[in-house]
Formats: sequence, C-alpha cells, structure tokens
Amino acid sequence: MADEEAMMAEWETMAEEGAAEDDAGSSEAAGGAAGGSTRVLDQSEIDSLLGVASTVGEAGDESGIQAILNSALVSYERLPMLEVVFDRLVRMMSTSLRNFTSDNVEVSLDNITSARFGDHMNSIPLPAMLSVFKAEEWDNYGLMTVDSALIYSIVDVLLGGRRGTAAMRIEGRPYTTIERNLVERMVHVVLADLSAAFDPLSPVTFRFDRLETNPRFATIARPANAVIVVTLRVDMEDRGGLIELLIPYATLEPVRELLLQMFMGEKFGRDSIWEGHLTAELWQTDISIDAVLDQVEMPLGKVLEWIEGSQLELNCTPNSKIELRCGDVPMFRGRMGRRGGHIAVQVTDKIVREGES
Repeated sequence: MADEEAMMAEWETMAEEGAAEDDAGSSEAAGGAAGGSTRVLDQSEIDSLLGVASTVGEAGDESGIQAILNSALVSYERLPMLEVVFDRLVRMMSTSLRNFTSDNVEVSLDNITSARFGDHMNSIPLPAMLSVFKAEEWDNYGLMTVDSALIYSIVDVLLGGRRGTAAMRIEGRPYTTIERNLVERMVHVVLADLSAAFDPLSPVTFRFDRLETNPRFATIARPANAVIVVTLRVDMEDRGGLIELLIPYATLEPVRELLLQMFMGEKFGRDSIWEGHLTAELWQTDISIDAVLDQVEMPLGKVLEWIEGSQLELNCTPNSKIELRCGDVPMFRGRMGRRGGHIAVQVTDKIVREGES
C-alpha cells in the first residue's frame, strides 16, 4: 500500500514538471510569433472570407469564396438590340391589350436579366400558367409565365367585373377551363406582338405550343443553360400582374450577330455615305501612267561600263505590245503609234491581276 502511494506521488510530480515545461514552451512560441507578422483570424473574419452570414437571419450580398462560386450566374453576354426589341413590344402590347380587354391598360418593362433555366423555374411563384411557344424560323422554344394576379385580373375584366374593385384571388384550386381559354387568348395576342417586335430585326413567327400549370412539364432547356428573363408589368387601373418572357440563349443564337448591334441597321464599321463620297472622289483623281516598252536585266558591272554612245538593245519590235503601268501595278496592254503629232498608245486588252475575276 505504501509502495502504491509513493508511486502515485512520483507520477503527480512528473506530470506537474511536464505541464510547466509545456507552459514555458508555449510562451516562447508566442513570443516568437509576436516578433513576426503571423496572427490568428477570429470567427467573424473567417465567416467573411468564406462568404457565410454571421447570423442566421442576416441576408446580405454574397462575398468571398461563395461569390466566386456563384459568379457564373450573371456573367452572360449583353445584347443591346434586345432592349430595343422589348421597348417596341411594350408599346405594341399597350395598344393590343387595350383592344383585347376594352379597358385602360398600361404595360411597362420592369427589367431584363440573365439567369440559369433551372434556378428561374424554381423561383416561379405558384400558382401560375406557363405557356410554351416555338420560334418557327429559329427552330427553338421559349416560355411565357403569367402570374396568378394577372390571371384573375384578366378573367375579371373579360367577364364583366366591375371597375374599381380589386380582382378576387381564390387559391388552392386548379384553374378552370374558362380561365385557361381566356389566358390562352391573351397569350396569342402577346405572341403576335412579340413577332411584330422582332420583324424589323429578323422576321420570326412565335407559335403557341401548349399551356402548363406545372413547371416540370414546361421544361424547354437544361437546368444549367443560360436564359434571358424579361419581366413585363401589366396594370389595368387597380388590377394587374406580371408577364415573364423566358428566352434561352440557344433560341437567340441565329440572330446573335444582329442583337449585338448598338442601333438598328448598324454596319459594323461600314458607312455607306462615306463609301459613296470616297468612290466619287476616286473617279476624279489624276494619276500618271507609264508606257513600258521593255525590261532588260544586266549586271551592275556592265552598267558602270556605259559611256556616251553606248547602245542598249530591247527585245521588242515596232509591232510589239506595250505595257501601261500605274506605279508598279500593270494595268493595260496596247500598241504604240502616232496621233496628231504625238506618240500615242492604243489599249488592246486589260491585264487581270491575281485575285480578280
């Protein structure tokens, strides 16, 4: 028993000595670190680096590594001419929907954004009607989403609802056949205006394909594909809602070069007025033409031996053709003669240079 107590006391002494040595070593390491520039990041700095919100309810812009991972969501090509097309669509829809509803309708363009197809479909507030349409000439599809507020507003207006009262919303039930038919008629009107808006740029026909209420059945592209989302707001006095046009970049690929223009009819650097002026001035330009009888090549040593009276023999006869040149460019061939006391050349044929037909 005494031996066990002595052994326990010895262990405790050894443990205390080891702890003291560890404390001394850590203090030396801390002193060495203090002499340098190394410091430990606290939790808030680590969260900021990783782009994680410090609190659960905090909703802010993503930063750090999270922002780098999600940067591909918005880094798509900008198409300036598309804004002109949809500005034209807004003006045409205002007139068409007024005639369609016999009511005062105002259409405005909220925004034009780029997104991924899967992310946008997951963000659509339900219930809604999704109309799939096809661009005949481009051989691809697009999607039009009509939200529930606009659906009930259109139904209320077309079925004679009183003005000045907000449209009644009945949630939790599927849309009736009458509601679907009325919304489909409105979709046909919008698609006709969309076709007319693209006409000055490139003639295209947008044909109604089908009407869906489940986003799963309205899949027209892969979830990761890039799409353009155009949000239009339709106001009918105190009623209205939103129409979203979703057009994949693959659908717009046939007219991508036209949509990259900064204004309608851009020639990508060509100016027809300047070309016409330059052509007119070139026709009036004076140039000098050299008539070359023949060319002879000989060593420089023989040329240095020339004296007064030396003769140079040319390999041509009085009937040989003469070459007319503008600078170093051969232009015509002709025969030499005399006209009115002057030496003249009669042009017989044109010299066709490489690259000319």
